[in-house]
Amino acid sequence: MGALQLVLGLICLAVTVVAVVMVVRTVRRMVSSIRLGQPDPTRGGPFGARFGNMVKEILGHTKMLKWGHVGVAHWFVMVGFGLLSLSVLEAYGEVANPEFEFWFLGGFGPWNLAIELIGFATLVAGIWLVVVRQLNHPRRAGRVSRFQGSNFWQAYFVEAVVILEGVGIIGLRAFKESSGLFHAPVWSAPLTHALGAVLPASTAAITLFAAFKILSAMIWVIVIARNITMGVAWHRFTAFFNIYFKRELGDAPALGAVKPMTSGGKPLDFEEADPDTDVFGAGQVEDFSWKGWLDFTTCTECGRCQSQCPAWNTGKPLSPKLVITSLRDHAYAKAPYLLAGGKKDMAGDEVGITGDGAEDKLAGIDALALAESDRPLVGGPEEMGVIDPEVLWSCTSCGACVEQCPVDIEHVDHIIDMRRYQVMIESNFPTELGGMFKNLENKGNPWGQNAKDRLAWTEDLDFEVPVFDGELADDVEYVFWVGCAGAFEDRAKKTTRAVAELLHTAGVKYVVLGSEETCTGDPARRAGNEFVFQMLAQQNVEVLNGVFEGREPGKRKIVATCAHCFNSLANEYSQLGGDFEVVHHTQLLNKLVREKRLTPVAPVAEDVTYHDPCFLGRHNKVYTPPRDLVGAAGANFREMPRHADRSMCCGAGGARMWMEERIGKRINLDRVDEALGTAPQKIATGCPFCKVMLSDGLTTRQSDKVASENVEVVDVAQLLLNAVKRGESTDAPATSGS
Repeated sequence: MGALQLVLGLICLAVTVVAVVMVVRTVRRMVSSIRLGQPDPTRGGPFGARFGNMVKEILGHTKMLKWGHVGVAHWFVMVGFGLLSLSVLEAYGEVANPEFEFWFLGGFGPWNLAIELIGFATLVAGIWLVVVRQLNHPRRAGRVSRFQGSNFWQAYFVEAVVILEGVGIIGLRAFKESSGLFHAPVWSAPLTHALGAVLPASTAAITLFAAFKILSAMIWVIVIARNITMGVAWHRFTAFFNIYFKRELGDAPALGAVKPMTSGGKPLDFEEADPDTDVFGAGQVEDFSWKGWLDFTTCTECGRCQSQCPAWNTGKPLSPKLVITSLRDHAYAKAPYLLAGGKKDMAGDEVGITGDGAEDKLAGIDALALAESDRPLVGGPEEMGVIDPEVLWSCTSCGACVEQCPVDIEHVDHIIDMRRYQVMIESNFPTELGGMFKNLENKGNPWGQNAKDRLAWTEDLDFEVPVFDGELADDVEYVFWVGCAGAFEDRAKKTTRAVAELLHTAGVKYVVLGSEETCTGDPARRAGNEFVFQMLAQQNVEVLNGVFEGREPGKRKIVATCAHCFNSLANEYSQLGGDFEVVHHTQLLNKLVREKRLTPVAPVAEDVTYHDPCFLGRHNKVYTPPRDLVGAAGANFREMPRHADRSMCCGAGGARMWMEERIGKRINLDRVDEALGTAPQKIATGCPFCKVMLSDGLTTRQSDKVASENVEVVDVAQLLLNAVKRGESTDAPATSGS
C-alpha cells in the first residue's frame, strides 16, 4: 500500500465514520419526531397487500411514469442509487488496493452489464433532470412552474451527486481496464473497454476515482444528515414507508372517503368527546397522525401536485406542495419542544412542562423550537400562522394533488383535518359557510328549502314518479337518490327529470324518497363540520336501512345523479353502518344502452366536450361510462386538454360552491375557457354542482361576447334523452331489472 492509498484510505474511513454517526443520530431524531403524531392503527396490514403495492409502485414507477420522460429518467436514477451502492462498497477496497474486486462479481458478465448500463443511464438521467428543472425554472415560467417555491440548492445538490457518482463509476472502471485490472468480458462492458483503450494505465487514478466515489457519497450523507427537512434526498428512504402505510390498500390514492375523525387513534364519538382532552381535527402540528408527519417528511418538492391544483392555477395562494413543506418545516422546528414534553392548551398556555424546574427545562430548549411552539397552525401573517386561512379555504378537495403525488401524500385529509379544528373548536371559517351550516342543520339542505318541496321536480312529467310509501316492493331494483341540487336547483332539476324519464322508458323499477331524503352531508364534511355531517349521514343511513330492511347486501341498490352524493353514499356511509351498492346515473344509463333497453335512434349530431366531475372521476375512477353515453347519443366528441385524472375542477368542491372567490381568476371561468377553446356546441357533465358552475361561467363569457349564445351546458343524461326521444316510435323493452 503506497502513501496515496494510505492517506486517501484514512480520509475516506474518517469521513465515513462521521457520516454514519451523523445519519444515525438524524434518523433517530426523525423517527422520534414522527412518533409524536397521533396513533393510527389502520395502517398496519395486511402485510402482503401493502408490501406488494409498495413494490409495484416503486419498481414499476406507476405514478412517476405518468409524466413520461421524467419518470423514465427518475427510474434510472432510483435504480442506479440502489444498484450502484454496492459499487461504492467495493470502492473501499479499491482505495487501498487497486486490484480489489468482489470475487463473486468481478468477472461476472451479467452483473457488469447491469452496472455498465445503469451507470451510464444514471449519468444521462441526472443531466436530463437538471435540464428539465432549468427548462421549467420559475425565472422562465413564473407561477406556472411546478418548481415555484421548491428548494433549488437541495435539488441541484442531489442531482449533482447523482451525476458525479456516475462519472466516478465510469472513470474507475475505465482506468481499471486501462491498467489491466478489469476482468469482465467485452460484451458486458463495451463502454468501459472503449474508454480504457484510450486512457493511460494508472493505479493512482484508480485510487483517486475510488476515493472520489466514496467521498461524494459520504458528503451527500453528511449534508442530508444536517438537513432533516431535505425531502428531495430523504424521500429515497422514507418513500418506501410512506407508500407502504398509505391509507388505501392497493394502488388507489387517498381519495373518495375522507379520513374518519379520530382522537388517540380511535373514532371520535361526539356524544362522549371532550374538547379539553380529545383531538378535534388538527389545531396543532402534533394533532396530525404519525402518518401525517411521515407525509411531511417524504415530500420531494417535485411540484406535481402544485401543477394540477385548480386554486394555484387560478392565482390563489394555495399550493398543496407548500402546505406540506410548511407543515414539515414547522413540525421539525417544533419537535425539540414536543420531545421535551412541551404542550399548550387551546388558550395557548403551557400545560406540558409545569411544576418545579419548569423554567429551567424550558430554558434548555432551543429558542427556535420555543418560538415555533407559539405559532398558531392556522393564522394570518400578523399572527405568524403556519398556514394562512386564505390557503386553507381555497381548497376544492378535487384530489388532483393526491392523484399525482408519486409518494402517496394525503394532502386533502390534512387540509380537512385543519378545517375541522377551525370550524368545531375555533368557529373560525368564511362567513358564507355560516348560512350553509344553518340551512343544513335546520332544513336538511344547503339552500334552506322546505323538505315538502323535494318532489316539485316531478310536476312537469307525463308519468307518475314512484315514491317510497313505507314498503319496498320486491320488483323495485333501485332507490333513486335525487339529492338537494336535483330537487331544488332549477338547472339540476332538468337532469333529474331526464334520468327519471330514461329509467321509465327502460322499464327500470325504482322509487324516490321525497321528503325522507336529506343532504348527504358532503359540503359540511369537506368544510370541516364533521358534527353536521354525522348528524345528516346517520339520519340518512337510518332511513335507507329502513327502506332496504330485509334485503340482502347485493340488492340494496342506489342510483345517484350528484357526484358528491354518489361519493358519500358509496364511500363514506359504510363508516356509519350504511352498506349499499351505489351507482352513478351515467353508469346505469350506459348499462341500459348496452343492454338495448335504451335505444338512441336519431343522433344529436353536435360537437360535445365532456367535463369530468372530480368526485366522479378522480375520486371514484368513473371516466368511461359518461363518454360512452356521449357517443351513444350520436354526438361528435371533442376532448379537452385537461381530462380524466388530470381534469380541471369546476371550483364547487370542498364546499367552495357556497363561498366567494375573491382572489385570482374564478376557477369555473378557467374551466369554461378551456371548454370553449375545444369549440363545442354543448359542454356535458355528470354532476349538478359542475353544471351550475359551468353554466354560470358560460353565462359570464356569453355576456362578455366571448362565447356563442348557442353553446349550453347539459348533463349527459339530457343528451341521451334527446337522442332517445327523437326515436320514440321505436319500442324500448320495458322489463324489470338491469
